[in-house]
Amino acid sequence: MTAIRKFAAAAATAVTLGTAASAADIVDIASGDARFSTLVAAVSAAGLVDTLKGPGPFTVYAPINDAFAALPAGTVESLLQPENKGQLTNVLLYHVDDRHLTAEMIPHGSNYFKPILDSARLCITRNASGVSIADGTGQSANVIIANIKADNGVIHVIDKVLLPGTRPACH
Repeated sequence: MTAIRKFAAAAATAVTLGTAASAADIVDIASGDARFSTLVAAVSAAGLVDTLKGPGPFTVYAPINDAFAALPAGTVESLLQPENKGQLTNVLLYHVDDRHLTAEMIPHGSNYFKPILDSARLCITRNASGVSIADGTGQSANVIIANIKADNGVIHVIDKVLLPGTRPACH
């Protein structure tokens, strides 16, 4: 009986350690998915890795590589230059909310949301078709994959890079 208890205790410890070892924060998840290689490079160049590995909670609207590729030629390369770190940081923080917001927590209709980037707003619309996000250019990104759970928040995959600018119309 003692041997069974010891085995059960060892098994429980192994399961607990295995769960802790498999825990993943937002950066770990993005780094492990080739669709986010440009985003990961940008987060690294902006010096935001430690921030997004922090306790959060965070909601990250994560553009896929194709979204970065759709920007005007040379934009990504320019943003990744050390002298443009401030601008890159602003663009990236425009994609982050300091709350844990699953798609179901976003109210139906159109509502303003404040990303971490001070004084900026996003207009997030949730309807029967899904969730879309209007940025400072007046264009919208679509959430193509919602609710990727991370230890420190949630990731919503989007098909456009959000750019700060004027406050989007939100009706």
